[in-house]
Amino acid sequence: MNVTPHIEKGARYTIGARIENKFLDLLEESYETYFTSIDNKPQKIVSCILLLDILKFLVHTTWELKLISHKQYIELGKKLEEVGKMLGGWKKSLENPEKKNRTM
Repeated sequence: MNVTPHIEKGARYTIGARIENKFLDLLEESYETYFTSIDNKPQKIVSCILLLDILKFLVHTTWELKLISHKQYIELGKKLEEVGKMLGGWKKSLENPEKKNRTM
């Protein structure tokens, strides 16, 4: 969210605002997913993953258009990649609930 102020004014209120809105949508959707019943969680997680993919696409497009620096793109990319791993792990744990509490 701290990247948007660095985008030039013309794009800040279009693609910059879109990135901010998608980020907030992802936060909202993940919050809803956390409190959703176990039966509905898998489809809600898929929805979160889709929002994350759209967010990655928008950030990549912003970088391609040279609206954000390479350094900002790398920082955002790392954070978005980490979120993707978390969502993927969450989805996988719901698909294989018996492996959740394994002993070593």
